[in-house]
Amino acid sequence: MKKISFRRILPSKILVMSFIVIILIGTFFLSLPIAVKEGQDISILTALFTATSAVSVTGLSLVDVSLVFSPFGKSVILILIQLGGLGIMTFSTLVFTLIGKQISYQERKILKEDLNTYTIGGVIKFLKRIVLIVIGIETIGAIFLTFGFARTMPLKKAMIYGVFHSVSAFCNAGFSLFSDSIVRYSSNGVVTLTIAILISLGGIGFAVINSTINYYKTGKKTYNLTSKLALLISFFLTVGGTIVFFIFERSNPGTIGNMGIIDALNNSFFQSVTTRTAGFNSIPMENLRPSTLFLFLILMFIGASPGSTGGGLKTTTFGIIMFYVMVILRNEKDLVISNRRVPWEVLHRAMAILIISLLYITVVVFLILMTNEMTSIKDLADAVLQGSVQGNAVVQTSNLTLDKVIFEVISAFATVGVSQGITADLNVFGRILLILTMLIGRVGPLTFMLAFSEKIKVRSYKYPQENVLIG
Repeated sequence: MKKISFRRILPSKILVMSFIVIILIGTFFLSLPIAVKEGQDISILTALFTATSAVSVTGLSLVDVSLVFSPFGKSVILILIQLGGLGIMTFSTLVFTLIGKQISYQERKILKEDLNTYTIGGVIKFLKRIVLIVIGIETIGAIFLTFGFARTMPLKKAMIYGVFHSVSAFCNAGFSLFSDSIVRYSSNGVVTLTIAILISLGGIGFAVINSTINYYKTGKKTYNLTSKLALLISFFLTVGGTIVFFIFERSNPGTIGNMGIIDALNNSFFQSVTTRTAGFNSIPMENLRPSTLFLFLILMFIGASPGSTGGGLKTTTFGIIMFYVMVILRNEKDLVISNRRVPWEVLHRAMAILIISLLYITVVVFLILMTNEMTSIKDLADAVLQGSVQGNAVVQTSNLTLDKVIFEVISAFATVGVSQGITADLNVFGRILLILTMLIGRVGPLTFMLAFSEKIKVRSYKYPQENVLIG
């Protein structure tokens, strides 16, 4: 029998499998009776959905986490969020390092894939710094949130809530211990601003945080191009999103219309930040105008920066594509950003991610809409073969309109977690599709596909070249 060598397994495949293993372990613990409150009961699928949402730091849920899960269950969710936010391989490597185990070359390659860094060299040092930074940021965030929550609850409870929401915010998970997310604290600047800052720091990317530290710590007052692009696009999207949200919703009494100017601006900023990656909401989602929801779709799809706790297309991918459009319009030959020439291979990768993402979202939306009245494989077969669903298996899902399904799928794919309230209305097919979507969104669509593809075979020959008319 041929032995399977660990060294020959692609790092991307190991990375995907590590997420799947942690999700299954989380599902097991969330399925235990001790994980839910007395009188509550959840199915295996609900436990799987919740575990996937936590590990993929999405925040979508089939049940109200604050009402259904016990302190044990919430603790499991918190651990899954932290594991998913920093990366499973990051945690395992840290543990191995602390106990004195030597990290092999293959393990460093996997860690490089998980942290989304340039090279293998110095990856362990980078890992240790990042873990210390994360602990520091989440601790400071928990302290501020404790003060914010202490105004409305006992100090001990405020501390617990502060820790949970600090981790959830920094990891861009969007899980909240309040049934209305952060709506009740929309006028509490300490809570909303702290969460918004935590989300921004978690979504900007570990490489950018590391570059910022080096910027002030060393004599080199410069950022690499990845950090520059991530900061530029993030700033543009945050400020632009804040302004557009404020303009669209200022006259809407159901959101920020009845707020004072300071609270209105604060909540506009909060929603601009959280909609891109985290999924918290400080205003009722059902009261948003269609134009604002379309803005949210754009922000969600672009998402966070590479090597961060957030998902989406990624700010740098969006930036590369936008700069390439400018190159075409100017009829230039090279892709130049900030006096640096970017290799065309980077653009090819960016375009591949964009196309794969759009195709995947399109297929999932189509499948959810097609199967929303089916409750079993038999129903689907009947519909295909006979043109109708037999028996009483039809589920009334008129709430699953096209716009809401698109919103839900993009939210899952970008690991955002904001919802228009249709998550629980999905049938088994829809829930399984969202589980897969959240997983793919966390590891990245290109990484996921490469994990299950064969090794690249380089041809020793080239075919003749021929132009194709386009446009």
